[in-house]
Amino acid sequence: MTSGTSQTPAARMEGGFKIYGSGDAEVRALDGVDVSFAAGAFTAIMGPSGSGKSTLMQCMAGLDRLSSGTTWIGDIELTALSEKEITKVRRDRVGFIFQAFNLVPTLSALENIRLPLDIAGREPEGDWLDQVVDALNLRPRLRHRPSQLSGGQQQRVAAARALVSRPDIVFADEPTGQLDSQSSAELLDFMRRAADEFGQTIVMVTHEPAAASRADRILFLGDGHIVDQMEEPTPDSILDRMKTIGAGKRT
Repeated sequence: MTSGTSQTPAARMEGGFKIYGSGDAEVRALDGVDVSFAAGAFTAIMGPSGSGKSTLMQCMAGLDRLSSGTTWIGDIELTALSEKEITKVRRDRVGFIFQAFNLVPTLSALENIRLPLDIAGREPEGDWLDQVVDALNLRPRLRHRPSQLSGGQQQRVAAARALVSRPDIVFADEPTGQLDSQSSAELLDFMRRAADEFGQTIVMVTHEPAAASRADRILFLGDGHIVDQMEEPTPDSILDRMKTIGAGKRT
């Protein structure tokens, strides 16, 4: 597994705070987080429920705003942008893979995959769409609607949709959470290949050691802080580390 060599990170956060409530009811979902995601690298984020994993991802991706601090996608500072400008950055430079798939039920698999391009009024670069479709073994299913696809096939369509516009970074929130073991392995294999062969930057929130072990690096969160990290992880080393930092609770 190799990380990207670009000097500009694909995304980063400096002094990130996300605070809900006030006084005795105040909750610091993020408590002064500094983090950087190298271009072309596959990073997993782990931690117990309430540790700040999803909040970190949402603020990094421009889906939510920090209470204070700054975030960037590439060289674009999201915290300086209007909501309309952030929406454009997400459309043009960010891909998303969610646990719930979020496919449009009235569209075919191909139409769902092409949706980000169609919204932006763009065509895929060269044969990139064909490469993604074939890498995910979706060609026989392109005319099918989501209701005609298995859960694994729907998630592969969602992954193809996230990658078809060649975004700077893909955020994946528990992408294997609703998949069987074979479908999970197929999706994780593709995400690993996307980083290694296509230079794609991937940030994945997961509670599964087997899934996280596919990443180049794991960040462990606890109480809104990054409490540890691990390079070149294995399922056993992840389990051992989770025991020591109290991150073994399923999210």
